[in-house]
Amino acid sequence: MAFQKLSKDQLAARVARDIFEGAVVNLGIGMPTAVANHIPRSREVLLQSENGILGMGPAPAAGLEDYDLINAGKQPVTLLPGGSFFHHADSFALMRGGHLDICVLGAFQVSASGDLANWHTGEPDAIPAVGGAMDLAVGAKQTWVMMDLLTKQGQSKVVAACSYPLTGIACVKRIYTDHATLACTPDGLQLIDKVDGLDHAALEALIGLPVRA
Repeated sequence: MAFQKLSKDQLAARVARDIFEGAVVNLGIGMPTAVANHIPRSREVLLQSENGILGMGPAPAAGLEDYDLINAGKQPVTLLPGGSFFHHADSFALMRGGHLDICVLGAFQVSASGDLANWHTGEPDAIPAVGGAMDLAVGAKQTWVMMDLLTKQGQSKVVAACSYPLTGIACVKRIYTDHATLACTPDGLQLIDKVDGLDHAALEALIGLPVRA
């Protein structure tokens, strides 16, 4: 049976659906930043950026960008009523102090047991850029990963064991991909949901690992 992968906007909306009322959330650089555009206005969620913002809103409309107000990825953002910006060190104290309910990060690889590799591919010409990822991965109460399931070469980014340098060990609780949403557990991967038309056996074949239903 044919299936349609989630677009990046659909994937961002899928992640946003699981962010609960009152959560303090960090959205990592790259794909996760789009989640801010899909959080309902009726739901109070405090978005944090490690460069020192709490209370970010969605991306500004074209022509209304203020480049003095940017996130950690240097993208212009908006500030919701009551939002604030503050010193970089205070922002990291917030991250390291266990005050984040959720962080949503991109990744190169995630293991079935929740190990995270998202700062360096190990390639000799790659520029390592860990940023605040290590602090976020272990400082947040829940670490979620948002990524495409497959590389451009068709290999699964969800693996039995990461071959890239690790960011954190057993820190990822959920993996949101364009094919399926998975939970990382001590017993391996567990399916939360998948796109319509994708057979369970076909998903396991793509990942190359068992996935408990």
